[in-house]
Amino acid sequence: MTTLTPVLTATWDQPDSFTIEGYQRNGGYQALRKALTMDPDAIIQAVKDSGLRGRGGAGFPTGMKWGFIPQNDGKPHYLVVNADESEPGTCKDIPLMMANPHVLVEGVIISAYAIRANHAFIYIRGEVLHVIRRVQQAVREAYEAGYLGKNILGSGFDLELVVHCGAGAYICGEETALLDSLEGYRGQPRLKPPFPAVAGLYASPTVINNVESISSVPSIIANGANWFASMGTERSKGFGIFSLSGHVKRPGQYEAPLGITLRELLEMAGGIREGHRLKFWTPGGSSTPIFTEEHIDVPLDFESVGKAGSMLGTRALQIFDETTCVVRAAMRWIEFYAHESCGKCTPCREGTYWLKQVLQRLERGQGTEEDLATITDIADNILGRSFCALGDGATSIVHSSVKHFRDEYIQHFENGGCPFDPAASTAWSKQ
Repeated sequence: MTTLTPVLTATWDQPDSFTIEGYQRNGGYQALRKALTMDPDAIIQAVKDSGLRGRGGAGFPTGMKWGFIPQNDGKPHYLVVNADESEPGTCKDIPLMMANPHVLVEGVIISAYAIRANHAFIYIRGEVLHVIRRVQQAVREAYEAGYLGKNILGSGFDLELVVHCGAGAYICGEETALLDSLEGYRGQPRLKPPFPAVAGLYASPTVINNVESISSVPSIIANGANWFASMGTERSKGFGIFSLSGHVKRPGQYEAPLGITLRELLEMAGGIREGHRLKFWTPGGSSTPIFTEEHIDVPLDFESVGKAGSMLGTRALQIFDETTCVVRAAMRWIEFYAHESCGKCTPCREGTYWLKQVLQRLERGQGTEEDLATITDIADNILGRSFCALGDGATSIVHSSVKHFRDEYIQHFENGGCPFDPAASTAWSKQ
């Protein structure tokens, strides 16, 4: 596999790709016209047949999630797009909304029609003001063109779409915390069950999907489920945006079939920066267990990555060469999770705090080998016991870094500081 599959990214190089004129010139909103002639259940079945799995990290089958929405229940249904992209290293949804916001809007309309929702929300992280304005412009253009509002294209289907700005909390990327935030409360995860499909936004049936998941829907309707299913692997079908960052010559977004390997992506990205070699990398953002050079040929699909000991997650491939200190990287990631913990549950609130303290001591070269047992023990007590996946994500860093780079941890306290930064080590050791 050496070729990319540009679908969502196909028009990013066009200067007017973000406008409704540019989008329609490339076939935009034709899938919507087709969808409005179909039975909503047929759309859900098409998404099921395509094999589309959630592109936000969990990889849950999208069509199956839609199918959980109870019908004829007398309650309003809601569609919520999770655009609170906050995972360190993840940077695919923001450029997608900047360069091609109308594919998201069209996907929202088709998806809402399928689940019989008349209200939809796009929840965007508040710091990315330029993205918010771009999506608001696209929504405004869609209203003016008759794609949103009352009696869309004469079909009798009504849809109101709201762009909602979050306040910038990582925890609001968790779907139930996002719902609390949308309702005007502090963003904290809810106890499940009940699941959002039964009691979500305003205690009504709600579908929550990632930006890339919803944006993939128009191409499935336009080209057919078999077209989408022809790409990828047997159980991880379709294409996805792989975000390469870090120590590569050409970092950026690479849209390719699931199942491509890091080796193939690195070849397209020009390889590791000159004179260096790969040391470790994340297959799906900082909350997924890290991989090393030995995993460079692992197919990047949900099953293969899971079998190798990590998670595909958001396909945020952070690449680190041999100049990077694993202990310092782990410490910085844990500092992030400790800061972003909402504090609702004790394992995550207390566990990430103590992980941060011990890792900072280890990074300064003031720890002991017993501290390695301590941080893995703390991680064990967080894993599976926190209210949401934030705590579990933090444990991934600890467990995988100690597993693959235990010797590097030991070097820190044997040398009295970080072996990758002698000056810093000397300064820390004097404190």
